[in-house]
Amino acid sequence: MPKVILICGRICCGKTTYSKKLCSESNTVLLSVDEIMLSLFDKCCGDMHMEYERRIKNYLFDKSLELIAKGMDVVLDWGFWTKEEREAVKDFYISHGINCELHYLEVSDEIWKVRLDNRNSAVLKNEVSAYFVDHNLAYKFASMFEMPTEDEIDVIINE
Repeated sequence: MPKVILICGRICCGKTTYSKKLCSESNTVLLSVDEIMLSLFDKCCGDMHMEYERRIKNYLFDKSLELIAKGMDVVLDWGFWTKEEREAVKDFYISHGINCELHYLEVSDEIWKVRLDNRNSAVLKNEVSAYFVDHNLAYKFASMFEMPTEDEIDVIINE
């Protein structure tokens, strides 16, 4: 039976890399908010960022239901930083009779800083399409992250 996998973790922890690995190993489709945002708006959509993000997520929910109906697993790579969002998304899929797993990427602060620096370097060299996240912004976003509780996590990836 097809399922949805929610990829949870703080910014720049390796969620997209992990998501792509999952998809390469099985009949799974990756749905990414950042991929669409960067494709449509490059790196700046200003005050509309949150509104565009909300619209894209709604679109991806509908698209995920289409893919699941065709028998495909779906990976949602958009962080799931708050308990409220994780619960709402799980409730959405459960209400549609769809299995839902939360995969949590847990990385040490040292590895996180290295990944942040590596990503920013790659962004500056135009090697990847991603947002540049300076250390101040990274720590601001990290402070907004609500670590999932043990009962929320189906798979934990420790790196």
